[in-house]
Amino acid sequence: MNKDLTLDEIQSFEGKYPKQLWSLFFSEMWERFCFYGMRGMLTFFMVSELFMKEDAANLQYGATQAFVYAFTFIGGLFADKILGFRKSLFWGGLLMITGSCILATNPKDFFFLGLSFTIIGTGFFKPNISTMVGTLYKTGDSRRDAGFSLFYAGINVGALLGGYTCITIGKNYSWNLAFGLAAIVMTISLLTFIFTQKSMGPIGLSPLKPSADGKTKKWYEYLVYIGSLAVIPVIMTMVAKTQYTDWFMYTIGPLTLMYIFYEMTKFNSAERKKIWAALVFIIFSIFFWAFFEQSGGSLSLFAANNLDNTVLGLKLDPNGVNNSANSLFVIIFAPLLGILWIWLSKRNKEPNTVVKFGLGFLFLSLAFYTFYFTRFFADENGMTSLDVFTLAYFIITFGELCLSPIGLSIMTKLAPKPLQGVMMGMWFLASAYGQYAAGLLGAGMTSPKENASAVDKLISYTDGYQQLAIYAAIAGVVLIIISPFVRKLMQEVK
Repeated sequence: MNKDLTLDEIQSFEGKYPKQLWSLFFSEMWERFCFYGMRGMLTFFMVSELFMKEDAANLQYGATQAFVYAFTFIGGLFADKILGFRKSLFWGGLLMITGSCILATNPKDFFFLGLSFTIIGTGFFKPNISTMVGTLYKTGDSRRDAGFSLFYAGINVGALLGGYTCITIGKNYSWNLAFGLAAIVMTISLLTFIFTQKSMGPIGLSPLKPSADGKTKKWYEYLVYIGSLAVIPVIMTMVAKTQYTDWFMYTIGPLTLMYIFYEMTKFNSAERKKIWAALVFIIFSIFFWAFFEQSGGSLSLFAANNLDNTVLGLKLDPNGVNNSANSLFVIIFAPLLGILWIWLSKRNKEPNTVVKFGLGFLFLSLAFYTFYFTRFFADENGMTSLDVFTLAYFIITFGELCLSPIGLSIMTKLAPKPLQGVMMGMWFLASAYGQYAAGLLGAGMTSPKENASAVDKLISYTDGYQQLAIYAAIAGVVLIIISPFVRKLMQEVK
């Protein structure tokens, strides 16, 4: 009976959340376990097991993550035009499982091959499941933000579990087992989606109309599958050699903007203004993620080299804390912040979306000042307080909550329906540029001294965090100043 559900029946749900949201919640939760588990291992693994220098590992991390998010745009494009969201999710999940299994087999020799599969797989999976959440709601449904907040909580439950578990298993037991665990949970994610997709009704089906012979549509799909496999050797080469990443990032952004400008000609003036507003959010998000994503690069190495192993008297792995503290705080405080927004809204005092973005940068600035202040708690060996480091993640969480879940929601509100997958892909492409810049920034923070001591590394990294704090504060102030102009472009969208 579920397969006969109409879109109107799904969107006319009673209560706070549509039932379909829960299946997407759990599928995304396990996929994020896999993704953040992998992400948390990369930089440390490259330095400790592949014996890369710290600056090279930072650049490599930025390149890898940049390709992950860049391919979300391509995955969104193919979903919009050919596969539909469901087949994109399934194909992406299969590729991610394959990549994790390759890494579990021999992570040292097959490192870049396994990464290439997971990069392309994430590109097909990530943007389309977020877009499906948006399609569960009618235009103007005030419950949409609450739905995305719940979905975002699912992301962070997965990130919390994967972020701490995988790196801890890898460091203390076996890297093969750690990568294998990522494959297992990704399989759970895919099975969750397969067994619940019938409740989605028409949501996520292929946009292609059946051809007269019934074969043309299938061939378009087959070409997508074949093409995504054929490009793996290219991705391997580009990820392994970071200079190729430079060329890719110099190209993909301008080409994407040209495509968006072309698509804008198909819409009326009001719709074009909304797309311009979306682009403002996208551009500023690049800067946000460039700073925030130090967590997978420079902060990962900072945790390994310069942090003690106690938080409030509890012994914990500092890399595990680095990978999971933010997610834990999001799970705890996301509902409370949501209640605060509702309370302010009832009193007509809730800040608009642009101001929330600005506040996100101000919290980010305060967090990086706190990372900087860890240097004043260090001993003579350059080891400093994991408590203060964790406090910085507590602060950075509020910056993320002011930006990321709202960003997912605002893309689905501002994008015209024919461009929703592409605009969600653009949002994640902005993350790609943020990740790319994060690698460059992290590499620039490494100590220039050969065989640098822990004290040298402490000073070098904390100097960098102080600079990021200043830039984040400037970006936050600029956003708050321009908020009236951007609000006019958004029109009725809140």
